[in-house]
Amino acid sequence: MQLASADDTLTLGRALAPLLRPGMVIHLRGDLGAGKTTLARGILRGLGYQGRVKSPTFTLLEPYKFSKLYLYHFDFYRFLDPQELEETGFREYFNAESVCLVEWPEKAPDLPVADLEIEMRVADQGRAIAITAHTEVGRRCLDGLTY
Repeated sequence: MQLASADDTLTLGRALAPLLRPGMVIHLRGDLGAGKTTLARGILRGLGYQGRVKSPTFTLLEPYKFSKLYLYHFDFYRFLDPQELEETGFREYFNAESVCLVEWPEKAPDLPVADLEIEMRVADQGRAIAITAHTEVGRRCLDGLTY
């Protein structure tokens, strides 16, 4: 899928938001500047969040609470050791009541299986996006996506 602008990335995130279910894990892959945080911002907007959405690059985690859902936005770019996931206690956030968006999942190889994996890369005109479902929950989400 090709996205011509940041607004298109936000629109894709808004389209994904109502399809997300508690317990889902979504891996966001791509180089710096590929649009991972912009996509997360679109998802949050689609869930009704109107506040500032910042990249968790320095904080590692930005939590968001909705009426029936917790969404945790992780950025593991700064992880130097795969054990840091255990040392930080972040594993407890991956549970049946929350949705976890994970930037740089390759830095924490022992993460739960991703329901959806979203690969983003800068293309000649905008961004190229590939979405892969790895679970039945992910497939249902992808089947319901209209963009």
